[in-house]
Amino acid sequence: MEAKEIEALRAATAGTAERTHFNNAGTSFPPDVVVDTVTAYLRKEAVTGGYELEAASQQQLENVYVSIAKLINASVEEVTIVENASTGWHLAFNGIDFKPGDEVITSEMEYVSNLIGFLNLKKSRGIDIKVIPNDAGGNFPLAALEAAISPATRLIAITFIPSTAGNVLPVAAIGAIARRHGILYLVDGCQAAGQLPIDVADIKCDFLSATGRKYLRGPRGTGFLYVRKEVREQLRVLFMDDHSAATVTETDFVLRPDARRFELFEKNRALMLGLGKAIDYALEVGVDRIWQRIQFLSGLLRQKLVEIPGVTVHDRGDMLCGIVTFSVAGKDCAQVKKELSERKINVSIGRAGSTLLYMNKKHLVSVLRASVHYYNTEEEIDLLCAALRGK
Repeated sequence: MEAKEIEALRAATAGTAERTHFNNAGTSFPPDVVVDTVTAYLRKEAVTGGYELEAASQQQLENVYVSIAKLINASVEEVTIVENASTGWHLAFNGIDFKPGDEVITSEMEYVSNLIGFLNLKKSRGIDIKVIPNDAGGNFPLAALEAAISPATRLIAITFIPSTAGNVLPVAAIGAIARRHGILYLVDGCQAAGQLPIDVADIKCDFLSATGRKYLRGPRGTGFLYVRKEVREQLRVLFMDDHSAATVTETDFVLRPDARRFELFEKNRALMLGLGKAIDYALEVGVDRIWQRIQFLSGLLRQKLVEIPGVTVHDRGDMLCGIVTFSVAGKDCAQVKKELSERKINVSIGRAGSTLLYMNKKHLVSVLRASVHYYNTEEEIDLLCAALRGK
């Protein structure tokens, strides 16, 4: 991306004039057009009526599913809209009819909400959990995954990009292994959607959950779940209403024949349109170009951070992303975050609980997390590094 384009993208994002924002892995600054889409719908809804405006907006609402499908190379019938990535993930995971002794294989990078899901079913249904640790270089070892698979393996669940580390897991290579062995495959794409290209056909996943508020630059309270049509009938529907069903009689019902069977009727239509607008915005910019820009900025940030005395960068792996984790010797992460905030620089803290297995293995209580996006600039990176130097 050239400087003029970055300037234009920043001019179309009000937040960039207020603060230097390196908390995109928490929530990105939305483009102004996303905010305008949400607020305009709410204002019109207030004077038109909720059901009435929804009826008049059916095509725009339907287009949100089309945009999601385009983003991840899925069909519209494989997409369902949910409130957040965790909701989508748990709809998929808890919809699997696990039996006692069934195995779930995961990595040390798995997000804490997913870990809770594993532990809950270990308690309630007697499933077993196998964790594949990273190798010495910080990479997920595919050979170890192959060796861990047994006749009892029911699911492989992988977080595409972890919350408190900068590495990217080889989800396509893992998917090839899962498909070859006929094992269900669930991908948490929470930090990946909008940051790098996602092709569910290439990944060969059966389920993928994602959020709108992070790298997609959409509203909070939005997300989606992909369910591969070939495995849809294997997944139980945990909650249902008349939206979930195609037909209902006094004695029976038939579920609708697409992924929307997993969502309920009542949801925020304004936020839904905001999510669609954010996805369209990302597609217009170009996800490949976004990923290239993020890799450039995060590489530059890591390079500059390691030059600062007392700063340790913790990211390891052959492929790194826009999440940059580091610590400052002799300084509590919360204090550093506070000092940066006073300079109008946003970063976040990755605590041990977020990626528990990885953080415990590394003996890390917390790390600072600076997550870049394409609208960040080299000058902003210099501001952050100057602040860490105390200048």
